Amino acid sequence: MSNLAEPQLNATPLIDVLLVLLVMLIFTLPVATHTVKLNLPQAVSGTLSSFARTTVIVDIDFDGQLYWNGTSLQRDELEGKLRDVAAAPRPPHVKVVPDKRVRYENVAQVLAAAQRLGVTKLEVAPSF
Repeated sequence: MSNLAEPQLNATPLIDVLLVLLVMLIFTLPVATHTVKLNLPQAVSGTLSSFARTTVIVDIDFDGQLYWNGTSLQRDELEGKLRDVAAAPRPPHVKVVPDKRVRYENVAQVLAAAQRLGVTKLEVAPSF
């Protein structure tokens, strides 16, 4: 007879790895579920005259500075102008053009303000 002990599985490292994965899941789950709900415009089929409305361009510079059709303005002024656009009988299209270096937070604030104030004709265009 042999005096060799039977091999046993050590489950402690496996439990450690499982706990690390569980902690990572707990930390990343709230980030993945954060959303900003927007009512984006739907595609409209029709003639070109249906798109003949005026367009307002809101530029967001790399440092978060806002421009309304090329004129610099503050965030509270933007909200007043968006409120006027939403109340217009025939509202213009609002085209948001963020700089590619701008922080997402600045763009999200403009989009959320437009949504909150009732702007229905909203477009986000890339800057080149």
